[in-house]
Order: sequence, then structure tokens, then C-alpha cells
Amino acid sequence: MSQMPQLSACPSCEEPLESGDLFCGACGFDLSAVPPRPDVSPNGTAGSGGSVRAAAGEEAAEWPVAPEVDSSDTPVPTHLPTDLPGTDSAGGELPERPGAGSVAPDEYPLPAPGTPAAPPAPPAPAADPRTAAPDATPPAGTKLCVACRSGRVDPDGYCENCGHAQPRERDHMEQELDTVAAVSDRGLRHHRNEDAFAISTAALPDGSPAVVAIVCDGVSSATRPDEASLAASRAANESLLVSLPRGTHPQQAMHEAILAAADAVNALAAEPASAREHSPHQNAPACTLVGSIVAGGLLVVGWVGDSRAYWVPDDREGPTVRLTEDDSWAAQMVAAGLMNEAEAYADERAHAITGWLGADAYELEPHTASFKPDRAGVVVVCTDGLWNYAEAVEEMADAVPADAAARPLHSAQVLVGHALDGGGHDNVTVAVVPFSFVPQGAGSA
Repeated sequence: MSQMPQLSACPSCEEPLESGDLFCGACGFDLSAVPPRPDVSPNGTAGSGGSVRAAAGEEAAEWPVAPEVDSSDTPVPTHLPTDLPGTDSAGGELPERPGAGSVAPDEYPLPAPGTPAAPPAPPAPAADPRTAAPDATPPAGTKLCVACRSGRVDPDGYCENCGHAQPRERDHMEQELDTVAAVSDRGLRHHRNEDAFAISTAALPDGSPAVVAIVCDGVSSATRPDEASLAASRAANESLLVSLPRGTHPQQAMHEAILAAADAVNALAAEPASAREHSPHQNAPACTLVGSIVAGGLLVVGWVGDSRAYWVPDDREGPTVRLTEDDSWAAQMVAAGLMNEAEAYADERAHAITGWLGADAYELEPHTASFKPDRAGVVVVCTDGLWNYAEAVEEMADAVPADAAARPLHSAQVLVGHALDGGGHDNVTVAVVPFSFVPQGAGSA
């Protein structure tokens, strides 16, 4: 006897049935007249919740079995082939619906039953800003890294590309005019450059040129020495640019320039009382100064402290001369006859200065002198960061290039390099001022 087919609803009126019903309770339909389902359907699929195989011999896809009707007589849910996205009734992938690619699905397709899920694609590596190609044309005024030459420099002074710390503006400075040039470098041991310089040209009342070079060295034992040297160099230069064109004698103009520089440095000591409370043992800002003026066949120098000026003739046949005398302990010992120069400068107190620009200076005594060289040459105006490595006049003459008058910037660079090669223990600043020969008598005015 064939098995009674298990129906969930009446084939006649679709009234829900219960297991074991022989007749429909609603319409009286004879349920035994319904033929049993064949084992295999005409399309080759299983007739009851069994396995399904594709005609091409693919592995079977398991389909969920419909649950029985519960006690609330809720109709049994119907399972459709599209209930498993991405497969058809044989387990193969469904053809893409027209227009489906234009709308994002609510859920992404599942892999075919029995197929292992593909591993997720590795995330794309984040771009490394250090190796990212820079813009072909950075905006005008963009500061580029001195190391990689491509990355932009952020406000903190570091390269956004390679992270290299950028040199500060005063770590190395160069300036060149037609008849004068200067170079300043931080050196190899100091953490900042406390030197400063100013170079300029002015026209005398008769129209002839006057060339100015001012070099200042901040006193490291004082507070804000870098500010002191910068203020002094600017004030002295501005004073000369005012006094020389109106006919002031260059030596008098140099004297007035030193006084103006001293006033500028003194003004830096006027800091809030609270700042002095936090640093009661700091000295007022201070610096040394040396300057030169070349005008109308006259060479004028002025100084306070131990920065120096040297005269170096082009032909090297005349003597190289140091034009300044240090305001230092060693110079005082030599002047007093207590020591010779070699002994004095070998002493550890040799570089203790006895004159400087600053609010706590004992007494300001500007030194000035005028010379009329009898041949062409150059004036080397420098801080002790250079002359410590070429102290004797012969050593300075050897360090100055033979073409210094024709190439003042190159010569200043060579002299700074000489100090750095010697150790670079201090800041180094050098100005080179060519002196054209005027056939007048030699000597001091």
C-alpha cells in the first residue's frame, strides 16, 4: 500500500490540514485521491527535502526543510530558490538581473553552498608621507627641506616629508654687495648663533661711495646674547647710513655708531620685573662690536671688546696688520708689561673681556682709528670664532685667499671654513671689505 501523502493544505480549498487527515474539514475533499509525489521530479531534482545536484555534476546544495504547522494554524512558510542569494535551485550562480548593478544591494551575496569563503583582500597600505611624491609646483613662498629638497617645512621647523630638523635662519647667513660680503655660521659646538653682522653702502656728499661692515659677537655669559648682537649691528649700521651722507667725518660717524649700538643693547635690559625675579643672577644682554668704513681712500675702524679687524694687502709684499686692540684680560697683561703675548693668551683668563656693550658695562669707551693704506688690499672684520684659529697676522694672511679683493664672498666663505676645519668651537662671523688703492701717503690719521 502506498504511503499517504503528507499535505500541509487542501489541494481544493487550500485550508490548512493536520497530520493524519483523510478528508478536508472545510470542503470534504478526499485527500486519499491525491497521488504521492514521485521520488524524482521530471526536471531531475529530488521530490522531498533531499539533495539537489546540478545537471553538470556539481556537488549537492542542502536546502532547508519546511517546518510543520504549529498550534496556531499559521501557514507553513514557503521556501523559494531565491532565498539563498547567489544560487539557483541546482546550486549554481544566478544570472545577474537587468539593472541590478545600478543599485547597491541590501546585503552582499553569500558564497555558493559548500564553497569555502574567499579570504578578505588585504587592506591597501597607507601612503607614507615621507615617500609621497611632492607637488610638481609648490605654492610660491613655500619653504622646502634642506635635506630632501622636496618636503615642505612645518611651522615647528621640521620637514613634513623626511622629518629633518631645519636649520634656523641665523645658523648660517651670507650676504654680498658689490664691494663687501659677510658670512656668519653657528659653528660646530654652539646650539645657536649669537653673532650678527650688517653690511651696506652709502653715498658721501661728493657722490663717492662709502662701504660699511659691522660685526657683533654676543656675550654668552649674559642673557639673550643673540638679541644683543643683532640689535647692536642694526643700530650701528643705521646710524652710519644717516651720518655719512650728511658729511660727518667717517671716524666721528663710527664713534656715534658705537654709541647708538650701545643704546640699543641697553634697551634690551628693560625687561619686566617678573622676568628678573625668575632669573636674578643673569647679566643684562651684552655683545662686542667691530666695524670698518672704507671711503675716499680712508680706512676707519671702531670697536669695543675682542672682535678684530685685520688689514691684508693684495700683493702680500706689505705687512699684514691687526688694526684693533682687544678689550681683554690678556691685552691688559701685555700692555702693563706683566706678560708677553704668548704667555698672556695661553692663560685660561685670556679671553675674559674688559669692555662690551650692555647695561652692566663698567664704562663705555669706544675705540676708533683711521688709516690710509698705500696699496690695495682687504679688511677682514671678524669675531674671535675666526681669529682663535688664525691669531697671528701671518696666519691670517695665509688663510685669506689671494683673490679676496675680487671675490669677497668666496673669501668670507673660505675663512669661515678655515675656522670650522680648525674645530669650530665658537660662532664664526667674517666680513671682507676690499680697499682700492688711492695713491696717497701711508700712515695713520
